[in-house]
Amino acid sequence: MADSATEAFAEINQRMQSDPSRLKGVNAKYAFDLTGDNGGQYHMNISDGTGDAGEGAPDSPNITITMKAEDFLQLYAGKMDPTMAFMSGKIKIKGDMGLAMKLQSLMRNG
Repeated sequence: MADSATEAFAEINQRMQSDPSRLKGVNAKYAFDLTGDNGGQYHMNISDGTGDAGEGAPDSPNITITMKAEDFLQLYAGKMDPTMAFMSGKIKIKGDMGLAMKLQSLMRNG
């Protein structure tokens, strides 16, 4: 499991590069505003079969996801249910909710 959001986004980026097939048909710019300790701005840019993820906010994101960095790591590790986290207010979403639904499959291993 990643110990920081920076490590998590590096892993996501590596998976995007090694298996771009999971990115087919998706065109989106995700912004992540992670708060609290070890928080910061992160992004996932996806353009139909190519993508990158890492530090920094994207230009004109389609969706902005705001949450605590520690909650992001729990979600990333599969230890937190994304729907329950959203319903309980741990995740705030601005923008295209459909993209939020695709996010789990884009971030997961395998």
